[in-house]
Amino acid sequence: MRLTSQIWVSAFIRAESVAGAYATVLRKGAAGAGAIFVAHNRLDSTYTIYAPAPQTVFEAGEATERRFEQVAEGVSEEEMRAYFDRQIAFDPDCWIVETERRDSSAFLTIV
Repeated sequence: MRLTSQIWVSAFIRAESVAGAYATVLRKGAAGAGAIFVAHNRLDSTYTIYAPAPQTVFEAGEATERRFEQVAEGVSEEEMRAYFDRQIAFDPDCWIVETERRDSSAFLTIV
């Protein structure tokens, strides 16, 4: 069984906090099944953006873990916000979470 978006986001924020990073919800989406996007603020004025991985990376019946793909790296805050504005126009139920840390998050499964 797959966790709801709301529970996954809460767990991610908690895990980031325990690891010494700051994480927050920039946009709250549908509690049950909203798509989750992650903005990784690298604390050097650049962002890496992660989006939900396409369903093609899952084997049949395997879609229990949330997986992400990197869609942008080293973008400015303006570029990051423009990307998320486009995603919100496409899917108003999406979540946007930001984490602030110099290294990559150990809590995202990247494909």
